[in-house]
Order: sequence, then structure tokens, then C-alpha cells
Amino acid sequence: MTWTCPKCGRSFKHDNQDHYCGKAPATIDEYIFAKDEMVRSQLQHVREAIRAELPEATEKISWSMPTWWQGHNIIHFAAQKKHIGLYPGPDAVEHFSSELDELGLKYSKGSIQIPYSHALPTLLIRKIAAWCRETGNHA
Repeated sequence: MTWTCPKCGRSFKHDNQDHYCGKAPATIDEYIFAKDEMVRSQLQHVREAIRAELPEATEKISWSMPTWWQGHNIIHFAAQKKHIGLYPGPDAVEHFSSELDELGLKYSKGSIQIPYSHALPTLLIRKIAAWCRETGNHA
């Protein structure tokens, strides 16, 4: 059975699946502003943490997500229904798995889930972004 969005008419596997209706945002500012007010601040903090480690990288929207690019996509993040998804790629997730375990964060191949109810691990986000830049591993 599929679910059809009443706004845009697209069909999905899961009920009320999060997606963009219509045109995706062109900038990270547009992306953050389009989200619920309660998560905007957290998204902005994630952005600032990544920006601090990747000042030479270009900020853009790729795959409908905020992305840092420097010859290739370095890292992405996205607002999900119950968490912020951080997408540094599978090598970064494997490298930082023990720190993610210590913080009680869920992760899978290439993605990290940071629940909105969880303290935002900005120092770890910075370390991951820096590691991706320094090693050439990327999302």
C-alpha cells in the first residue's frame, strides 16, 4: 500500500513520509527557514559547526540537503521527522562509531541520527567534518 501526499500528489511507501512538495530550496538559508521553528535553531547550529571546519568549502543544496562541496560532496545534513540526519559517508561513520556509541546515537552506513531531544554534539560534528576534509573521505 502506498501513501499519496495531499499537497503535491506524489506517492510514497510510508504514511506521511517527509519530502519536499514542489520546488526544493535553492540555498541552505531557504532550507532552514522552510522547517518548523522548533528545529531551525538546531539546524543552524549544525550548519555553524560544519562551516567552522570547512570555511573554504562551498555551501549548496545537493540531493535536496544542505551540502558542503569542494571538488566533491564532503558532508550533508537534513531535518527528518524525529531527528537531524548527518551524512558524512560510510568511512566517517565507521571511524567515529565508538564516539557515536558513547553518545547513544543511532547510525548506519553513511548516516548518523541526532534526535531533536538529544543534546546537539557540535564538537563531534566539527571533528567529523574536519576528518572528512583531511582524509578525502566524503559523503
